[in-house]
Amino acid sequence: MENASKELAEEYRRLGGRRVAVIDDNLGSSRDWDGDPPEAARFWKERISSLSDRERRDVESFLPSLNDESDEPGSA
Repeated sequence: MENASKELAEEYRRLGGRRVAVIDDNLGSSRDWDGDPPEAARFWKERISSLSDRERRDVESFLPSLNDESDEPGSA
């Protein structure tokens, strides 16, 4: 069975989304320091930010982690 949260995170990243996961005291969130391209920002607003806190944290857990710099957007 496919994971809907993982699919949302992958689509967001495919659209150029730049948010990274921040796990702090077992609570997840995401940060967007660089700004997203318009299509990714719209996808986040329409499909992810409207989720419950638990569902949104689940999606965020599939984003590159702040602690894993090799996965951060723009790293090469």
